[in-house]
Amino acid sequence: MDLYLRGKRVLITGASLGIGMATASLFAEEGCDLILVARDETRLNEVATSIAERYRVSTKVIAADLSTDSGIEKIIVESGECDILVNNAGAIPPGDVFEVDNSRWRHAWDLKVFGYINLTRTLYPTLKKNNGVVVNVIGTSGERAEPNYIAGSCGNAALMAFTKGLGSNSPRDGVRVVGVSPGPVATERIKFLLRATAKRTLNDESRWNERFNAMPFGRAATPQEIANAIVFLASPRSSYTSGTILTIDDPARLSL
Repeated sequence: MDLYLRGKRVLITGASLGIGMATASLFAEEGCDLILVARDETRLNEVATSIAERYRVSTKVIAADLSTDSGIEKIIVESGECDILVNNAGAIPPGDVFEVDNSRWRHAWDLKVFGYINLTRTLYPTLKKNNGVVVNVIGTSGERAEPNYIAGSCGNAALMAFTKGLGSNSPRDGVRVVGVSPGPVATERIKFLLRATAKRTLNDESRWNERFNAMPFGRAATPQEIANAIVFLASPRSSYTSGTILTIDDPARLSL
C-alpha cells in the first residue's frame, strides 16, 4: 500500500535505538527524508549512514539533549522545516513514589514530558504551514498506573492528555496530533524495567522466555510493529485521525 509519504521530511527523536530507529527505517522505506535526533552522536551517525545507504534518502543527524532549552533550540536551528514530528525520546526511571527523588523525577520529565511539549510547541508554526502531523510515542502505563513505575505512569498520563487536548483542536490549523501507546516491546529497556520493578534478577534467558511466552501472542511486540502503526498514523491514509491514541498492548496486560 502506498502511504503517500514520499518526499516528506520527518523529524524523529530518540532515533538511535529501538522504536525510534525502526520508525526511521520505515519512513525511509516510504521515501521520506529524515532528521534524526538523540544524545548519542556516534550511534546516530551509524544509524543515519545505514539508512541512507539502504534507502537512498537524505538523513540529517542532530545530537541534542531534549531536556534542556539549549537542546530544543539546537534542533530548531539545525533541522529546518519538517512535515512530520515523531516524539519518541525518553527514559523515565522505575521506582515507587519514595524511590524516585525530586531530581530524578524532574530530569526524566524534562526529557520526555516537557521535551515532547516544548518541541511540539516550537515546531507547531512550521507544521501548521506544511499541514503536518505530530505522533507522540507514549506508553500504556499512562492508562493503568503502575505503583513501581509511578513517575513514568504519571508522565505518560500527562502526555495522553496533551495529545488528546492539542489534537482535538489542531485540525483547525491543518495539523493532526496523534499518539501511539505501546505495551511491552522487545527492547533492552523492557527487560530493565521488569527487572527493576519486580525487585529480582531476571538474567536467565529461559526466564525471560517463560515470562513472555505466557503472553497471548507468546511474545512482546517488536519495534517494527510499533513503527508500522506510527508511520500509518502519520500518513495521509489516516487523514481523519487526530486527538486519538492507539494502544498496542498485550491483551493479558503484562504488569511491570
